[in-house]
Amino acid sequence: MRRLAVLLLLVCSVASASDFNLTDLSGKNHKLADYKGKWVLINLWATWCPPCLEEIPDLIALQETHKNLAVIGVVVDYESRKKVTDFVDDNLMSYPIVLGDEKVIQQFGRAEVLPSTYLYNPQGKLVKLHRGLITRQTVEKLMQ
Repeated sequence: MRRLAVLLLLVCSVASASDFNLTDLSGKNHKLADYKGKWVLINLWATWCPPCLEEIPDLIALQETHKNLAVIGVVVDYESRKKVTDFVDDNLMSYPIVLGDEKVIQQFGRAEVLPSTYLYNPQGKLVKLHRGLITRQTVEKLMQ
């Protein structure tokens, strides 16, 4: 029930975090200010969400081919840390993954749709909130 409540909080509103402070599964801290001069893509997703799963290969490719882009995934509905780490390993997700919790909700607000992707330009300004499946081509166009 608690997971459902967190998910509903995430799914019901929108935010435009002007800065964020996220800790990934490996314990590394990520702040928007640390990425000055780079594009930053924050992707809110869930393991059970088909469009979320469909976009994983494109997010991996973006992370690997664009050195001026940082991709960070935020899983917003999950059973356990272990299940998330197993999922990440099974899907060869090479970008940092953050466990979404109340602290993350306070920073980003709630997404209306999963997946939801926030794209920040190199100056740290939110330039796009994309709801639904995002493709590599869409991100690359936005970065031009």
